[in-house]
Amino acid sequence: MAERIFGHIPGVAVGTLFANRRELSTAGVHRPVQAGICGSGKEGAESIVVSGGYRDDEDHGDLVIYTGHGGNDPATKKQVSHQEFHVGNKGLAISCDSGLPVRLVRGANGDPAHSPTEGYRYDGLFTVTRYWPETGLDGFRIWRFELCRFEDPTESTGHSVAEDHLAGSTQPAPREQATVQRIVRNTSIGTRVKALHDYRCQICETRIETLAGPYAEAAHIRPLGRPHNGPDVESNVLCLCPNCHVEFDRLAIYVSNDFVYSALTGERTNRLRTVRRHVIDARQLEYQKGLCQTNGNQ
Repeated sequence: MAERIFGHIPGVAVGTLFANRRELSTAGVHRPVQAGICGSGKEGAESIVVSGGYRDDEDHGDLVIYTGHGGNDPATKKQVSHQEFHVGNKGLAISCDSGLPVRLVRGANGDPAHSPTEGYRYDGLFTVTRYWPETGLDGFRIWRFELCRFEDPTESTGHSVAEDHLAGSTQPAPREQATVQRIVRNTSIGTRVKALHDYRCQICETRIETLAGPYAEAAHIRPLGRPHNGPDVESNVLCLCPNCHVEFDRLAIYVSNDFVYSALTGERTNRLRTVRRHVIDARQLEYQKGLCQTNGNQ
């Protein structure tokens, strides 16, 4: 099997058109001639194709809510069974956790506002920023992946970061100005929540000290932005250490009735620390718990 390439394919510029999946495969942009995800559950996912194969897909241009693979009837595009968290789906999750870029290809059958009129088009690198399970339009469990455009200055030069690395470049990483749309977060909310808890993790009680002072992270219980649309308010924020924050965001743990549970085993692990002046919205905890339990591990 060919070595996986995470990033641009040398010599293939963003915007390059391909007549069919065979041409895409030959060029190395997306090697499978049928599967929508090129990746493995051990190394990560290197590329995906967005071409209307799943009814739950959402294409917003620089942001894509991508439906994982499995359980789909190609003839009707309806979901007929649950999706499993393995192979390409797990590969996209690994790419998210590892920060690996994913090549995104759009086909003519996708959203007309962002797709080519015919064939397939290489639309550059995207970053998997979140993933979660949910019940899809047809009533079955699907895996969802949020991908945002990877702001890569090499896209305008036609070479990849990998090429510089192979050439042994010792030059500083290139920089350029870019305008990016992001959710505007009220940082004062997170700062206040952390102060209320004296920068101590509400799950494991760790308090990290640095040269600049204590450190903790403000974790939104119900994620902000599409499709979760969580509120940016104190009642939707927890004060967590980095380790617990990752476990919470990646749906490995959840909170129910003031206790912390493992989403992998269902085991109760800790009691959630609370303080009187920080009221937590139980509805948001139920929402995050629901994301964990949709996975089918409970």
